[in-house]
Amino acid sequence: MPPFFIARDSAIDPIGSTAQTVQRSPRRRDLANAVKRLVSLFLTFGLRPTFRQPLHALSLPFSFFLALRYLKPKRTFLSIITLISVLGVLLGVTVLILVISVMTGFDRELRQKVIDFDAHILVTTEDVLTNWRQLDEKIRSIPGVVATAPYIQGPVIVEYQNRRLAPMIRGVDPAQEEKVIPLRKFIKRGTLDLSGDTTVLGVELARKLNVHVGDKVTVYSPGNLGQILDGIKKLENAKGEEEKKAIDQLREIVLPKDLTITGIYETGHYVHDSEFLLVPIFIGQELYGLGDALHGITVKTVDPYAAERVKEKIEPLLSVPQFAQTWIDMNRQYFEAIRLERTVMFFLLFFIIVVAAFGIMSTLITVTVQKRREIGIMKALGANIAQIVWVFLGQGMVVGLFGTLTGLGLGMTLIRYRNEFSHWLAGTLHIEIFPREVYQFSSIPAEIIPIDVVKVCISAFLICSIAALIPAYFAARLDPVKALRYE
Repeated sequence: MPPFFIARDSAIDPIGSTAQTVQRSPRRRDLANAVKRLVSLFLTFGLRPTFRQPLHALSLPFSFFLALRYLKPKRTFLSIITLISVLGVLLGVTVLILVISVMTGFDRELRQKVIDFDAHILVTTEDVLTNWRQLDEKIRSIPGVVATAPYIQGPVIVEYQNRRLAPMIRGVDPAQEEKVIPLRKFIKRGTLDLSGDTTVLGVELARKLNVHVGDKVTVYSPGNLGQILDGIKKLENAKGEEEKKAIDQLREIVLPKDLTITGIYETGHYVHDSEFLLVPIFIGQELYGLGDALHGITVKTVDPYAAERVKEKIEPLLSVPQFAQTWIDMNRQYFEAIRLERTVMFFLLFFIIVVAAFGIMSTLITVTVQKRREIGIMKALGANIAQIVWVFLGQGMVVGLFGTLTGLGLGMTLIRYRNEFSHWLAGTLHIEIFPREVYQFSSIPAEIIPIDVVKVCISAFLICSIAALIPAYFAARLDPVKALRYE
């Protein structure tokens, strides 16, 4: 026999004053009183459409009302689990938005830095370009080409007050190079003066050498290494006047070049600022003993992202070992590494939200076990499966929504103050989270893509809802007879 029943012919008042029950023990009498209160509650929320709803009925459906009440239980343990679940979703959404935005900004800034300081297309050779003037005229006549400029580029040894580094020199013609690469906009100190024995350094290279505008640096080139070795062999076999003549020739070969610093530039790209030394093109030719030859020709196109099509038109004009490269070809390993890292980081960090969803699921499973009697009473009073499901599904949705919105706000805040936060960590805790030597940028780049933010937020909310749906469904399938059998 069931523990209690409501008389079939009884007139049930919404306030619960006329409910008649059969009572067989104090325990069942208390349960009957609870049933009367629940009858009043469920009739208030509209479970019995045949009865008139009182004026003081609440605006929330009873499923969501109970969901909100269950989120604030009297037992502290469940409150802590709910808080941990919210924090898990918050942390996952925050980190995902922050990392995806920084990686997207990193890719964008790297591409922009490369486009600003490197040519869109580089025409070079395994040896040297001897007929470069005729080739330069042919390249300029190709549709889509804006300008071209000759260049010399190679490693050298730079010395200043017993400090020695091995950067790259780039010999350029300032007038023509300015049409391909806007060098003047990068000058921070001094001027872009490359007339005579002068040079312009990157800001990081100048810091390492501890030089300033007006100082003189000594440049040694490995380009004449073969001549030096030939001169040493000739000196070993020479005697008398031949020996003196060989020594004079060797002294001329080994004699370094003293260059005056006229300017210091800063691109914001660490490699460009620390590895390049701009010199006049004739200085580069002298250091490498090229005569009138070049190492290559830089080409600027109308659209840098359409450089591949222009390269295809240039290639028929070249002969082996000459070849052409776009700025994407020269930096493909960087772009591929960023794309792969961005994808891997997204999936790895997404598991934070998945773990938080398991926390939500475990919380709801605990609630369904503790509220077994209440679920049975609601089922006995006529609550259908959908209404029971929404009680527990609503809890997961509220946790997911609150965690997602707070994570979105915190993520946007951290993106806004990312550089200030990085400087605070470096200055206070001595934690360098973005070393310039590794990432090649002076500040942390970031770009917010709205569609990526929307995907992260919707995914987090759906995962939390799905995690809540499983225990909610099993709670709704509970048999009220089994739930109340031992009450």
